[in-house]
Amino acid sequence: MNVLLSVAFVICWSSGFIGAKLGAGSADAVTILMWRFLPLALVLGAFAVVRARAAWRGLTARDLLRQCVIGALSQSGYLLTVYYAIQLGVSSGTTALIDGTQPLVAGALAGPLLRQYVSGRQWLGLCLGVAGVLVVTSADAAAARGVPLWAYAVPFLGMLSLVAATFLESRARRTVAPSVAMTIHCGTSAVVFTVLAAASGAAVPPAEASFWMAVGWLVLLATFGGYGLYWLVLRRSGVLRVNTLMFLMAPVTAVWGAVMFGEPFGPQTAAGLAVALMAVAVVRGRAGDPAGGATGGATGDPAGGAAVGGNSGDVPARRVDNGTRV
Repeated sequence: MNVLLSVAFVICWSSGFIGAKLGAGSADAVTILMWRFLPLALVLGAFAVVRARAAWRGLTARDLLRQCVIGALSQSGYLLTVYYAIQLGVSSGTTALIDGTQPLVAGALAGPLLRQYVSGRQWLGLCLGVAGVLVVTSADAAAARGVPLWAYAVPFLGMLSLVAATFLESRARRTVAPSVAMTIHCGTSAVVFTVLAAASGAAVPPAEASFWMAVGWLVLLATFGGYGLYWLVLRRSGVLRVNTLMFLMAPVTAVWGAVMFGEPFGPQTAAGLAVALMAVAVVRGRAGDPAGGATGGATGDPAGGAAVGGNSGDVPARRVDNGTRV
């Protein structure tokens, strides 16, 4: 089950970069994002009132506020920077590359923030993953013309926003149902992007069919698929393991772009994909392998560690050999 969820997560998360490129030619970033989240928030809100009221019981104002902040960081901040970078001319592959540095940032911060430490073998795998995504996107970044250098810092800020949201959720002492979290996050993003679109005069959607195709693509694949699976895999496997899957986003995006948009896919991209796959294998290891660590659960098993944000909601103050989670 974990393998299937991981594969689905990689495909759906990568689809967000493709969807951003689909919509980039028809509307501003805030317009696409507003119409991606506004109808979605209304549907999820109605579902919460009619069918999921029990999941909201017992939540305090502090719990709701925390989820609003997590949604603002992990959706609003992250997505706005990704879309804006692509509109500035940064390619989807290079944006995915910068996003792919997230595991190193999360791994470095997990020790001091969560008291969960990364083993030597896992650091080796993380470095291999960075090498893989660099191989895939270096040629594209070098060939870019007319893109200001500061534009490459934009998706980096988004990556930091997602990392901040991840650690904020990891330190929460109360587990919030995924349906509740999704509703709050999408509602927060709908408010943020509607205000931004209205303030910039970009709230009216274009009439082109390509715009609505991009919106549908993003809602179904990127939001329900990628974003929903992100938190599900996070809770099941931990920060490091789901962040390691981020190394596959740049190669998969490159393959997808080649098939869908005719972008070049040569030996360099294939080599980068192979290195990224090797990185995932090194970090994940075999179940029960002391070097790679067993998948952490919510049981507090010393071999796997308690999953942060799991059923207990407690952050263990000891070394966890399976690392952190994203």
